[in-house]
Amino acid sequence: MGQLVTVVEKPSTKPGIVRYVLNRALTGMGHERFTEATRPTGDRPPDELARRLLDTGKIDGVSINGNVVTVELSTADSSGLKEIIVDLYTYYVPGVVIPTDEELMAAVE
Repeated sequence: MGQLVTVVEKPSTKPGIVRYVLNRALTGMGHERFTEATRPTGDRPPDELARRLLDTGKIDGVSINGNVVTVELSTADSSGLKEIIVDLYTYYVPGVVIPTDEELMAAVE
């Protein structure tokens, strides 16, 4: 359940930089930058994406501006990063218990 994000990976002319162009905006017109020293604390989509990317240990920093995610790699390996972005809005992955109709209705009342 959830909606996959369409992502196009674009290499940069600057070594160690990879850009990902998404089919949806994550920050509106604002620019946000995250590093290990400035880890995100919120629960918005750009915060969650930055957390997931930083948790890989493959990046030094990530900048998110609208629908463009720019990653500063700490290694030459960007494998798996695109998949993290694609799965950003996928909620029901293996191991997640899907609530029953009764549980959902009880939450409304």
